Amino acid sequence: MKRLSKSEFDKHLVELQIELVKLQHWVKQNNKRVVILFEGRDTAGKGGVIKRIVDKLNPRICRIAALGVPTEKERSQWYFQRYVSHLPSGGEIVLFDRSWYNRAGVEKVMGFCTEQEHSEFLRACPEFERMLINDGIILFKYWFSISFEVQQARFEQRLSNPVKRWKFSEMDLESRHKWNEYSVAKDLMLQHTDTEFSPWYLVDADDKRRARLNCIRHFLSQLAYGELCYPEIKLDKVRPPTLSRPDHDGYHHVEKFY
Repeated sequence: MKRLSKSEFDKHLVELQIELVKLQHWVKQNNKRVVILFEGRDTAGKGGVIKRIVDKLNPRICRIAALGVPTEKERSQWYFQRYVSHLPSGGEIVLFDRSWYNRAGVEKVMGFCTEQEHSEFLRACPEFERMLINDGIILFKYWFSISFEVQQARFEQRLSNPVKRWKFSEMDLESRHKWNEYSVAKDLMLQHTDTEFSPWYLVDADDKRRARLNCIRHFLSQLAYGELCYPEIKLDKVRPPTLSRPDHDGYHHVEKFY
């Protein structure tokens, strides 16, 4: 399939972002609670689609939850507890850049949890998600799928690009050799948690631009938001200021370098 040009991508993205603004208004006006989980292998492009979704939205309504490594205190808690505190209130959208499914993926593959903890997660997760949905939360789960060859190429790009170098971690070095283990963990996760009431949606992410557009379009198609009609406002004439201001030459100014 022909790769989308930057201009084509930008054109479609603007159209979708306009719809996201309408959706945001619907969420706020109707006191909805929306949660979107973004999961997938390293370099799959989760952060890219999240960035495009929040770009034009009000951060007081749409926010990102990207949790770091759990603290010792959090490790002693009920596993889902630290995620619950990031769930939305009425009129909010929360995008989880990785989520409670860490236990089904990286924790399982890298040995950060026991077999018993992993098995208990697979059993309990559908029950947890059913509770969220029964309480009124609108839950979406997206898995970004990429091929082995594309992942390796993106790791190379991260190492050679100075603005992406920070994305490459010590864990990436080890996880590069665990493709099969991650595949087995993913299949087991889908087997237990792809439920009728909370399905997984798989996104073909080898082409980043198409993946971003397809994911956003699908998300929008699942919600019955309407058109956004702003009241007509006419700006009246404002008299120019007449206040006498002190001289600011003595203050510190940013150099006009550009």
